[in-house]
Amino acid sequence: MTDMTNTIELAAELTVAWLGNSNTRATTADVPAFLQAMHDTLVKLEAPDTVATEAKNEPEQHTPAVSVRKSLASPDHIISMIDGKPYRTLRRHLSGHGMTPDDYRQRYGLKADYPIVAPSYSESRRAMAKTIGLGRKPRQAANVSE
Repeated sequence: MTDMTNTIELAAELTVAWLGNSNTRATTADVPAFLQAMHDTLVKLEAPDTVATEAKNEPEQHTPAVSVRKSLASPDHIISMIDGKPYRTLRRHLSGHGMTPDDYRQRYGLKADYPIVAPSYSESRRAMAKTIGLGRKPRQAANVSE
């Protein structure tokens, strides 16, 4: 019974605060409806929602937009299983959806070696890095003390 009293008291306090706001334009007919709405909302927040807990227990089923074979069909791009659009690299696309590459692979049941970057894009980046000298050790100067 004390929980019900606390809920009623809290709903009344929230209603008083709402009415105390100078920007609130309310008639006397609006007050009971608002008080009831506040009480119902507080009761919902206090009671555990069985639908929400069941939904949390069951993993979400995601249907891929394309098949794994089709997503890797072209060396120039990888087709996203989220929206079916081609991308040279999926990292930024996945972060826009709040996912990491591992989350993406797990969501669609992909192997750990599923690529995130298109092969031709990866090769062009590799070639560029080699031409500017990345990955090489600096040359040893021939006897600087001479």
